[in-house]
Amino acid sequence: MNGGSGDMTLAFDLEALKQLARPDVVFNDARQWSEYVGVISEKPTYVVTNFTRKHRIRQDFFSGPRGREESLDNVKEQFGTDRHVYVGTGEDDEAVADASDWEYLSVEDAADAAEWELGEPESEVESADQTRDDWP
Repeated sequence: MNGGSGDMTLAFDLEALKQLARPDVVFNDARQWSEYVGVISEKPTYVVTNFTRKHRIRQDFFSGPRGREESLDNVKEQFGTDRHVYVGTGEDDEAVADASDWEYLSVEDAADAAEWELGEPESEVESADQTRDDWP
């Protein structure tokens, strides 16, 4: 996804992030061409927080305990960038994006364009533990 507008807010559905092998790398990469990057989910806040903490993701916003459409509306109000792009996993996510006047991009298309690896997320904490020589 090189060459995109730096004046963009990028929101990932939590389920889309769960389909990316290295969500931390995805966030770091997205920050190079996005002004704000965050996570949207209808799950309780602690679920999103646990996932982002486990994968060492620093998000600029998250949805909290509200619906996705309301969250996208609130994010769009808060972050007045030229573009608002929602990365999701299917027709339901596309409908939420359309209802909130966000551009929709499937996680597969986003991964293909940005050369992100799809697959089961690997935890940074788990991989660090596996490489320690002094670990009992």
